[in-house]
Amino acid sequence: MDTRSLFTTVPATAAESVQRSRTVDRVVRGIATSDGAGVKLTRVLTQNLQRRLDPFLMLDAFGTDSKDDYVGGFPDHPHRGFETITYMLAGRMRHRDSAGNEGLLQNGGAQWMVAGAGVVHSEMPEQEDGRMEGFQLWLNLPAADKMTAPWYRDMPSAEIPTVALGNGGTVRVLAGASHGVAGAVTRPVTEPLYLDVLLPAGQAFTQALPAGHNAFVYVYQGEVSIGDGDDRAVVEPQRMGVLDNAGTADGVVVRADADARFLLIAGKPLNEPIAQYGPFVMNTQEQIYQTLADFRDGRFATIAAGSGA
Repeated sequence: MDTRSLFTTVPATAAESVQRSRTVDRVVRGIATSDGAGVKLTRVLTQNLQRRLDPFLMLDAFGTDSKDDYVGGFPDHPHRGFETITYMLAGRMRHRDSAGNEGLLQNGGAQWMVAGAGVVHSEMPEQEDGRMEGFQLWLNLPAADKMTAPWYRDMPSAEIPTVALGNGGTVRVLAGASHGVAGAVTRPVTEPLYLDVLLPAGQAFTQALPAGHNAFVYVYQGEVSIGDGDDRAVVEPQRMGVLDNAGTADGVVVRADADARFLLIAGKPLNEPIAQYGPFVMNTQEQIYQTLADFRDGRFATIAAGSGA
């Protein structure tokens, strides 16, 4: 499905000046797996990359035309201590959670959920045929905010700014800012940048990046080259290019070797301990033990209600 017809574009209001591009530190191939009630997906960012790509904890990519690969969905399951960003390229998914939120995620839209002190939610398909495709990204919360009240926002496609580039490309700005256009969401502390870029073959995309931020590119259509001159590296489809952290680089230059679509994601690292047990991400094992006890005793809702915004 070509989702471009769902986007309302706005012109870029400023150029992204990049004097020296970051290069690719490594190329990562995702791991085929399943989650929820048997939903087939590719886990691109895994636990062994959490320190390297801090503050990001996980990236899953899913895309299939077979209902058997997604129809089971993700029944009720808990989270604590981080944020989830689900971006749907194609398909329909219903969200419900224990904080009383409900929304329908569909073509070109996204949802941003802060699990905070604890929430139980479900994400269930509202289709039995056709294509379902998208991504889920996990973004860590700083220690001071892990027990904040859960928060949720639906972002229909029309609410996500889509910037028309001068070379025929577009960039959808889910979070952060690009080419002078602010994204749908701005988050403190981790300062995430989340872009979905469409680029015609032979064209280039530039994006300024703070030197201290960790960043990666995930190519889901076509093929791109990243960097300048002899440092240029190719990233093939269904691969993630982890960008280096050279202090002399002020951004990244991505060139489309074929018509391409890719995610560019960056954020400010927390540099805090990570203790993870499945859907719970805290800073210490003691906090994980407390989380398990709270969930077992049905205390997520009461703790969240009293934790403040």
